[in-house]
Amino acid sequence: MAQIFDRSSNALARMSLVLTGLIVIALGVTLDQLQRSPWVTRQGQRADQPVPFSHKHHVQGLGLQCQYCHTSVEKSSYAGIPPTRTCMNCHAQIWTNAELLQPVRDSWATGESIVWTKVHDLPDYVYFSHEIHVNKGMGCSSCHGRVDEMPIMYQQNTLQMEWCLNCHRNPAANIRPTSQIYNMAWKSPSELSPVWCAASDVKKGVPTAQSVNCTSSDPASGSGNPQLASLHLNPARLALISGAQATDAPTSVRTPQPVSYTKFTSQEALGSFLVQHYNIRSPRDLSSCEVCHR
Repeated sequence: MAQIFDRSSNALARMSLVLTGLIVIALGVTLDQLQRSPWVTRQGQRADQPVPFSHKHHVQGLGLQCQYCHTSVEKSSYAGIPPTRTCMNCHAQIWTNAELLQPVRDSWATGESIVWTKVHDLPDYVYFSHEIHVNKGMGCSSCHGRVDEMPIMYQQNTLQMEWCLNCHRNPAANIRPTSQIYNMAWKSPSELSPVWCAASDVKKGVPTAQSVNCTSSDPASGSGNPQLASLHLNPARLALISGAQATDAPTSVRTPQPVSYTKFTSQEALGSFLVQHYNIRSPRDLSSCEVCHR
């Protein structure tokens, strides 16, 4: 009986199996790179907006604080988009006839909100709270990039789960003093520009982050300028942070007690100190999926 398959068929079969495996691997790598690409994540893309609002002009040029427009960033899960009234506080007096601002004037006249295109748009199943991140020392630029240098807003990071997990696995790499949250130009401490921090006892009703006081000037020289956070400060809390004990009278305090400052010359050391005193949960404490997924 004649042989059906030639002897070379074995070699061809082996080659086809190897080739199939290579194709599957190449397809997997391609799909992995595709889902990480800006085409999927929209990283770096400038969205079309009804008004070409420039953060660079308003933040760097005019010196507006983030909280002026994003009023709920310290007390809510969302930062908030400013209403038309916030825009008209200034533009009712300046640039009143600018063609670019016609949608703003129309919104003010009709009462209909401007339909902005959301740049940092997380999936509906993801729960992200600005409040907890801001009050625990996560700066705006850590997630949003140098917004003060963006003429047109774009997404600086991927916002994918991997990016979030990398930060939560080692939050010390990004944590900064709460006084520097809105400082877009914040740089990690170094030998040439160290940071001094002191921590007081945590009191009931006072956020843990408010018990830490940091300064970029050497307190031992007498020229230290404590950089206190702007989050919910009052006279009693100011006395607490500075090392004094508040009396019953909110405007009078006792003689301040000496405060021991620690010098930090690296982000790793500063971050570890802040993580401890801010009471930031470790990755083991964040084992529940419901922390981020609702």
